[in-house]
Amino acid sequence: MKRWLKISLKVIGGLLLLLVLIWVGAAYYINKNNKAILAKILDQVNTKVNGKVRVSHMETTLLKGFPGVSVSLKNVSLQDSLWHVHKHDLLKAKDIDVTLNALSLLVGTINIRKVAINNASMYLYTDSNGYSNTSMFRTKDQKKAAESEGSSNALQIRIIDLNKVDLVIDNQKRFKLFSFFVDELKGKIKYPANRWDGDFKLKTQVRSFAFNTRKGSFLKDKSLSGNMRAHYDDQGEVIIIDQKPLKIGDDIFHIGANINIAENKSAFSIAIKADHILYPNIAGLLAPNISSKLLKFGIEKPIDVTGSIIDDGDKSHKDPLINAKMTVKDNKVSIPSGDLTDCSFIGFFSNRDTASRPIGDPNSIIRFYGLKANYYNAPIRVDTFTVSNLEKPLAQGLVTSSFELAKLNNSFEEESFKFEKGTADLRLFCQADIDNFLFTKPVIHGKVMIKNADISYLPRNLKLVNSSLDLNFNQKDLNITNSRFQLGRSILNMNCSIENFLNFYYTDPEKIEVNVNLSSLHLYLSEFLPLLGPRKAKRKKASTKNAIKEASEQLSTALEMSKMHLKLKVDRAVYQKFVAHRVNADISLIGNGVYFNKIGVQHAGGQVNVSGKIEQMGAVNSMRFNANIAKVSVKEFFYAFDNFGQQSVTNKNLKGFLSANVNASGNVTSKGNMVPKSMFGKVNFTLDKAALVGFEPLEKVGKFIFRSRNLSNVQLEKLNGTLTLRGDKVDISPMKINSTALNFDVKGVYGFNSGTNIALDIPLRDPKKSADIVDKEERELARMKGIVLHLKAVDENGEIKIRWNKKKDRE
Repeated sequence: MKRWLKISLKVIGGLLLLLVLIWVGAAYYINKNNKAILAKILDQVNTKVNGKVRVSHMETTLLKGFPGVSVSLKNVSLQDSLWHVHKHDLLKAKDIDVTLNALSLLVGTINIRKVAINNASMYLYTDSNGYSNTSMFRTKDQKKAAESEGSSNALQIRIIDLNKVDLVIDNQKRFKLFSFFVDELKGKIKYPANRWDGDFKLKTQVRSFAFNTRKGSFLKDKSLSGNMRAHYDDQGEVIIIDQKPLKIGDDIFHIGANINIAENKSAFSIAIKADHILYPNIAGLLAPNISSKLLKFGIEKPIDVTGSIIDDGDKSHKDPLINAKMTVKDNKVSIPSGDLTDCSFIGFFSNRDTASRPIGDPNSIIRFYGLKANYYNAPIRVDTFTVSNLEKPLAQGLVTSSFELAKLNNSFEEESFKFEKGTADLRLFCQADIDNFLFTKPVIHGKVMIKNADISYLPRNLKLVNSSLDLNFNQKDLNITNSRFQLGRSILNMNCSIENFLNFYYTDPEKIEVNVNLSSLHLYLSEFLPLLGPRKAKRKKASTKNAIKEASEQLSTALEMSKMHLKLKVDRAVYQKFVAHRVNADISLIGNGVYFNKIGVQHAGGQVNVSGKIEQMGAVNSMRFNANIAKVSVKEFFYAFDNFGQQSVTNKNLKGFLSANVNASGNVTSKGNMVPKSMFGKVNFTLDKAALVGFEPLEKVGKFIFRSRNLSNVQLEKLNGTLTLRGDKVDISPMKINSTALNFDVKGVYGFNSGTNIALDIPLRDPKKSADIVDKEERELARMKGIVLHLKAVDENGEIKIRWNKKKDRE
């Protein structure tokens, strides 16, 4: 062995031996001076506190602190001067291990190198008046404390080791409660001038992290672990924790903090940053009053978040200032009204939107910037969207989109609307209250343009093709312009105004009044018959929480319940055999009623004005109407209305011009056909320049008598009469009929199918013999001179028979 190595080993061995001797000597010294050393330790501590520090006894534990000398303080308690009032020990520990510097003992001083606290509880208490039991660390004797700071006896703990420690910070004045179970806290501390720097390893369970105990705890029951670096400035009395990675649960967060521990101060700030973290994990860290709202939303893939919690120590603030930023890219976001796919945005939250107002929900705001997403297959863009006043949330933002309508089909109720083609472009500024996370009381300003659309409205079995319209929202009102609707061969141009549309849309759709102006060159009324039918019954379904489906159902409900007033101008309208020109109509759709306020048409060379109502009841609808008919061709008129449901007097039997007033009621099918035997009412009519051609009852009379006269083509003078409609029968009021073939009086009942009983008083005198009598009264008297036949037309087994009308029957 080389000489230098031998010398080195001897030197090292000597040093080790010296160290052991010193350590043994120190241990012996402690053991012999146990009470004196304990007194010195307590003396150092008591220079720092304003209260009582109690230790039952001290034991020497040689091996724990080698090369230092360790002692174990048993049953340690720290109580401030007002402990008798609040009863909270600042520290209560069964065992505190203190490692002393062995060399300092040899020169008669106490230098604490390490403190290990085991199985202890620490309770930092602040009462409702602002008094804190940590004030016991405010030195009673400032001069003594200053001397102690500059001496070798200064209390400078180099190593801290906490195990199984309950730590509670309870601030009754600020309603704050921070409670931790510290499984492990190990730290090394250095003491440069007027400060200390420490590195710590932490493993703890968060029981409460409540900035406002009335709103619940953040980080509730979460584990917190990792390494921290902290600094303390004596002059500023601020603890600074560097932003380092810490593990909360299974997620890594970068957390830093500044904590002001000066007297009468409680200011702090916490900075938090997390990359690529799942949204539910973030929401689960927050207080219940926040997380319960956030968890109604969902974000599928991890996101990036940054945030800060700041309490400036202003005692007028009940809550700390919270700011947060969220970055979402190409994600799926679930909201109560549906899903936003391929969603990207930057979101900001603050609970102090306006600096001059107090922190809290009423002054909170959420802002979304650059939001892009597909909402029910429709791409939407929102430059800026805000939700303010989270106590009574108000949302607003500018939404733009352009998409093919067919993309909405999977989102609509299959029993409401269906799109086959067409495009929609929208630019809307929206503002709405948020009630239970759904938009209510919306105010909308902007435009929606729909072009070249094929739309089926399934509840009414209506299909619009190649249709376009512009929806103009003016806050509460809706105006529809540039509208073209094609229903089959019918093409309509429409302008529509709806006042207070959005006021009533959700709450009182029956109060919506729609004013519609329609015009068309050609209208085929049979294509509109679905409006007469009932809504298709809808199956009850469980709520899908699908906003588009709910919106379609709400729109369908609004369309059915609103009051619609239509003003229609049509050059030519056709319904089956009926053809009208220059149609002017004023129609209202209210509830289950279709009201014909005023309809004027030119038909069969004359004018027809109609008013009335159809009450929708199902397959068969009730109808009431008043009609004024002026100088229409009776032949065309009967043809157009299919002879009013009877086949006895048809358009083939009639010539001339008809004027009439009709007041009647009846039933009409959902397909627009009159229900036989359903008409009741009264008809006052005038026939001018009329002829009765091929009328069966007269022809049968002609076979019986007057064979020389032409009863197959009877030319009538102007005829006034009254008919009373009674289902399948018509009561004929007494009429005097003067014609070219014969004169006769008629009255009785005509049955469409049975029950005919018509009295005919027919003078045999040829009407031509009275034609030269100028005086009207004289001609009337001459009319019934001579032989008068009293006949009656009766129904027998479905056929009309002519019988004598005996005197006793006439009387």
